[in-house]
Amino acid sequence: MRVSGGEARGRRLKAPKNIRPTQGMVKQAIFNMVGPSIEGSEVLDLFAGSGALGIEALSRGAARVTFVDQQPRGLAILRQNLDALGFKERANIIRGDVVRWLEASPEAVRSARFVFLDPPYDDVVLDRALQSLDRQVTDVTVLAEHSRRHQAPALSRLKVDRQRRYGDTMVTVYRP
Repeated sequence: MRVSGGEARGRRLKAPKNIRPTQGMVKQAIFNMVGPSIEGSEVLDLFAGSGALGIEALSRGAARVTFVDQQPRGLAILRQNLDALGFKERANIIRGDVVRWLEASPEAVRSARFVFLDPPYDDVVLDRALQSLDRQVTDVTVLAEHSRRHQAPALSRLKVDRQRRYGDTMVTVYRP
């Protein structure tokens, strides 16, 4: 797994064996959707795993990324990746349940311009995280990676802007 753009382009990222990393093609598509507006933005990488999406955002000029995950092995590798790439100063790492953290950290949610959601293909946890974001967001773009078999939930404030399918993976973009 490699960083596909920005200042760390081509650099390798470590990933634990038990984590399903975002495929390169899917990651490239996500950042094509985001475009240059990532520069200078605050970003949340939820269910971060080894941090591939958030690190890509940092490489492409995001001001700061908050990574949230509850798996210690993934977070240890995330720290190694951030150290190796020199991004540690622009990163905040939270170990904990994503939905609980969202509910307890409304200021972090409101300051984010982009939110990446890449949970294990677990429909319930994705829906709960999206519902929590929907209650809190003001001006944010949410990019959720999920199984194509999972129907993206309808939310009240966040609306599906677009969806793209990549094999078994679907990327759903929500905007207010």
